[in-house]
Amino acid sequence: MSTTPLRVAVTGAAGQIGYSLLFRIASGAMFGPNQPVILHLIEIEPALPALNGVVMELDDCAFPSLKGVVPTANLDEGFRGVNWALLVGSVPRKQG
Repeated sequence: MSTTPLRVAVTGAAGQIGYSLLFRIASGAMFGPNQPVILHLIEIEPALPALNGVVMELDDCAFPSLKGVVPTANLDEGFRGVNWALLVGSVPRKQG
């Protein structure tokens, strides 16, 4: 696995859709098991505590292809140097 890691940004990373994507990417399901990745997890300030929990879960999984995680609410930092960007955003369903 000497390939240069792909940097993948995911917005809304602590949300339900973003959360589901992260484990697929980190496990190698998106880019293949031999492609290392560094995840750039972008979230809004109020969701940063939840995002820190997501980072701990990813770390606990010990995915061989996951070479790093960059959790942030800063867009410049989150998108710096990325090869792929998954722009996931949602609003919780409301009545009506």
